[in-house]
Amino acid sequence: MENKAHIVVVSIPVFSHQASIQSLCKRLLQLNPHLHITLIVPILNSLSNASKSLIDSLSSYNIHSILLPPISFPQASNIHPSLQLPRAMSQSIPSIRDALISLYNSNNKLVALIADYLAYETLELAKSLNILSYIYFPTSAMVLSLCLHSSWLHQTVSCEYRELQEPIKIPGCIPIHGRDLPTALQDRSSEVYEHFLRRSKGLYLANGILVNSFKELEEETITALQEQSKKNKFPSIYPIGPIVQAGWVNNDNNNHANHYNDSDCLRWLDKQEPKSVLYVSFGSGGTLSQNQMNELALGLELSGQKFLWVVREPNDLPSVNYFNGSSKHDNILRFLPNGFVDRVKGAGWVVPCWAPQVEILRHKATGGFLTHCGWNSTLENVVHGLPMIVWPLFSEQRTNAAMLSDGLKVAERVKFNENGIVEREEIAIAIKRVLIGDEQTKIRAAMEVLKNASADAMKEDGSSAMVLSQLAMEWRNIGG
Repeated sequence: MENKAHIVVVSIPVFSHQASIQSLCKRLLQLNPHLHITLIVPILNSLSNASKSLIDSLSSYNIHSILLPPISFPQASNIHPSLQLPRAMSQSIPSIRDALISLYNSNNKLVALIADYLAYETLELAKSLNILSYIYFPTSAMVLSLCLHSSWLHQTVSCEYRELQEPIKIPGCIPIHGRDLPTALQDRSSEVYEHFLRRSKGLYLANGILVNSFKELEEETITALQEQSKKNKFPSIYPIGPIVQAGWVNNDNNNHANHYNDSDCLRWLDKQEPKSVLYVSFGSGGTLSQNQMNELALGLELSGQKFLWVVREPNDLPSVNYFNGSSKHDNILRFLPNGFVDRVKGAGWVVPCWAPQVEILRHKATGGFLTHCGWNSTLENVVHGLPMIVWPLFSEQRTNAAMLSDGLKVAERVKFNENGIVEREEIAIAIKRVLIGDEQTKIRAAMEVLKNASADAMKEDGSSAMVLSQLAMEWRNIGG
């Protein structure tokens, strides 16, 4: 261990981010085993079963993990959901500082810190120890560009962005309507907006930003970012994606009924025709209202197409499960319309709360993906080349949806009515377009190009692999 350059990686207490950054750690060691990696994991309230499973898997990769003391807020506290994470990370800074100093003093040749974008406050800690500091940006280069240009936007636009009549033009990015900017930018008077600006400004402290994308996916955006880096206006930009999971077994402690377990849904897929099934999932943290769940169920039925749907208990707050990445399994079927399960029997399969997504996406029977546009799910789908129906819920998902549908033209985007609901007829039309319509041929061909490009980027001599290998070699040389 003493001969290996030591890298510290700081995660955040959100399952999807933990999954992504741990995949990065494994990828680093795969490309350069002459590194020693320690992962620091802040905890909000308690560690979820899904997070425990991820952390347990690290030991086989010789990745050491440090679990910090949990941070909790009083149940009666009035903290906005979007601010819970920033507050938790701020409160975790003293514990992160203690862990960093301990590692630094242990003569393990600590040379660099990599922090999740939402753990940007740790960059100052790295500077104080005179070690290199990097941000791992787990979403798209377009969203990264938006963050780096946010101060400029704030100064040049005086009204709410959603009120702008013309799309916003950011160098290297597709023009985007103000309503499609991240949720944090939708109310300029809010504390959430102020924190977004502060967090984006914090990116400039980094020596470099590792963005989970690849040149062939966002070539113009990445090129524009790197040109600004050469002029010393931005930190160095390293496109290292797609960093995705290879798939794993669900270790959730909640019991599933036998006919809903993971292997059963895959066996059901085994019986279906190639490319005939629509996979429907809103990620590890997304939820729908009861009204919207009803419309989705009836839209799936109306389409007449086969589907595999990961269903969660409804909630009016779409990000209610964002932190723990799970919800109750108990009798999920009671939230579905009366008679729905019987009517779609044989044509549809309902899975409570969690499904082996990677295995489903790679299955020959899966022909399309209805997704919330979280970047993890987006990249997992790009790797497997399926046409998409994009249904953004919160955070940067509308921005991702705009890029996929308007920019890359690999997705059909659903339309919300004046009450913010996607109606059953709209859902059925979108499903048919992606699975059986003329449009699906174009989308499938475009997705096949991206699928091949993503595979090429991750090959040993591919664009992303070479960037990450070179960076790892620089750290190794510093560590001596």
